Amino acid sequence: MSQSERTRVGFATRAGTAAAATTTAAVDRVVAIIPARAGSKGLPGKNSTPVGGVPLIVRAVRAALAAPSIDRVVVTTDGDAIAALARDAGADVVQRPQDLAGDTASSESALLHALAAIEDETGALPEATVFIQATSPFIDAADLELAVRSVLDRDADVVFSAVESHAFLWRARPDGDGSVEGVNHSAAVRPRRQDRDVEYRETGAFYVLRTEGFREVGHRFFGRVAVRLVPDVHAIEIDTAADLAISTALARVIDPSPHPLIDVDAVVTDFDGVHTDDTASVDTLGRESVRVSRRDGHGVKRLREAGIPMLILSAETNTVVAARAEKLRVDVEHGIEDKATALVAWADRVGVPLDRIAYLGNDLADLPCMRIVGWPVSVADADPAVIAAARVVLSRVGGAGAVRELSDAIIAARGIHEN
Repeated sequence: MSQSERTRVGFATRAGTAAAATTTAAVDRVVAIIPARAGSKGLPGKNSTPVGGVPLIVRAVRAALAAPSIDRVVVTTDGDAIAALARDAGADVVQRPQDLAGDTASSESALLHALAAIEDETGALPEATVFIQATSPFIDAADLELAVRSVLDRDADVVFSAVESHAFLWRARPDGDGSVEGVNHSAAVRPRRQDRDVEYRETGAFYVLRTEGFREVGHRFFGRVAVRLVPDVHAIEIDTAADLAISTALARVIDPSPHPLIDVDAVVTDFDGVHTDDTASVDTLGRESVRVSRRDGHGVKRLREAGIPMLILSAETNTVVAARAEKLRVDVEHGIEDKATALVAWADRVGVPLDRIAYLGNDLADLPCMRIVGWPVSVADADPAVIAAARVVLSRVGGAGAVRELSDAIIAARGIHEN
C-alpha cells in the first residue's frame, strides 16, 4: 500500500506526545526514521543546508523512499522549517520534544520516541527500523535496500554502513606526558596493508535495526551485528564547514547529470541578473532602463502555453519589473524584502507544493527561496554561494537566454512525463 493510499490520523500533533489514533492505520513492516534537530552549534541549520542544491533532510528522505523495502519514512524534528521540507519530500513528521532535542540528547532517544508515536498511531511496531542520519548526503538506496533485506531475512539483527579501514590509529598516553601510543597496532611492528586484518569504520549514514531488539536494549547495537560496505566516496559525514565544502564539490561528481530535465509544475525567478544582465542604463532625467532577451521571452511564452504558472519575484521597486511581467503575462511581486515568505504564499495560492517549484536566482538574496524549493537553479554568472546551493547551474548567464534554457529543460521533462 502506498503512502498516498494510507490515512494517518493524529500522528504526532503535539510537542512531546503523539495523539491517539482515531482510526486503525496501516501497519508497516519497515519504517525509516530520520532524526533532524533544528539546532547545531558546529554548523547552524545543518540538517536543512543544501548540498548540490538539495537540503540534507530532503536527500535523506529521497534515499529512503527509493529503497523498495522501506514502507514509510518518518522525520523526527523540533524545527518547523525541517518539518516542512520533510513533508514536501514525502515523509511523515513526528514533533520532537525539547527535552530530546538538546545537544546531550541521544539519537536513540529520538528513535524510541518516534517508535512510540508510530505504535500509538497504528497499534503495532515495524519489524525493522532504519535509522538514517541526514548529515550523510550520499546515501545510495541500493545500499539501504541490501541492508534492510539482511535484517528481514534474519541474517543479522543490526546492519550498519561502513567502509574498510587500514588506518594506523594513535591516542595520547594516559600518563599525560604528551606522547602517543598505538591503538590498533604495536608501534614496534609495521605490517603491510595486505598483511593486516581488515577493520571497519562506521560512516554514520544508516543503521538497520530489528525493532523488537532495539526497544529491548535501547541501543543501536545488539545481537548479531553486520556491516554493509559502501563506497568510500559515499562515506562523508557533514559536521563542519569544511565537510560541507567537500560535499558540495563531490555532489557535482556523484549526483546525476548536472543538467537534467527539470520536472516541475511552477517557476519562480528573480528579475535583475536573471531576466537582465544585472546592469541598468540611466538617462539625464534619472530614468532607468534594462536590457532583456527576446529568447527569454519566448521561453516564458512556452511555459505559459504549457500551463505552468510563473512568478517574477524581485526586491526591486523599479516599475520596469512590473512592466516586463505584464509584457510576459506572468505574475509579479516586486519591492519584496522577505522573498521566501512571498514565495510560500504564492505557491499556496496557485496550489503547487514547494518541492514541485523551480526557483532561478543569481544573488545572495535568492538563497532563502532556493533553500525551500525542490529545484533551486542558478544562472551561470551567479554568486558562488548561489551556484553552490543550486541543484542545476545553467550554461547561460542572466539576460542572455538563461530563462529560455530553464524553460526548455522544463518543457522537455513535461513532454517525457506526458508520453
